[in-house]
Amino acid sequence: MGATPVAGVDEVGRGALAGPVVVAVVILPYGPYPYRDSKQVSVSQREVWSDRIRREAVAWGIGLALPREVDTLNVLGATHLAATRALAPLAIEPRGLVTDRLCLDLAVPVLAPARADRISLQVAAASILAKCYRDRLLKDLAQTYPAYGLDRNKGYGTRDHLKALHDHGPSDIHRRSFRPVRQDNLFSP
Repeated sequence: MGATPVAGVDEVGRGALAGPVVVAVVILPYGPYPYRDSKQVSVSQREVWSDRIRREAVAWGIGLALPREVDTLNVLGATHLAATRALAPLAIEPRGLVTDRLCLDLAVPVLAPARADRISLQVAAASILAKCYRDRLLKDLAQTYPAYGLDRNKGYGTRDHLKALHDHGPSDIHRRSFRPVRQDNLFSP
């Protein structure tokens, strides 16, 4: 890409039935880092690294797209919106982005290889920030919506979550355009 500074961008929550899509953007100073894809790291290690990333990053941002925005824009459009929101408050404007297959239409070059979170430290760091942020948010939402087990399933369509949807119907934080939520809603009284 040849541009500096370069920001890593990653998202979490696209396939969830409930909660927002979360996108994180990270610009790291040059140097070696231990960061890896958030899915390859324990919860406790992610938390430690998330704090470290926030301290050491040159700039970072987090953007959300709410469930109704996912329903209105579709999940890809909502992910683009969340990415725009994550980029907006950065103190330093990146001259290029590396994303995990997310092709953003921006004025700067965007490199979007598959599995970027495994080959780019910036994207790995963004994946950690996004995952930690969304997990904390779903843990908080579980207090308001205890029937769905959001602290355990993070809004994804696990067997228990699908059963809760069947038993209680969708909540305000469910994506009603997603088939398991929409189909279950057809049978609600």
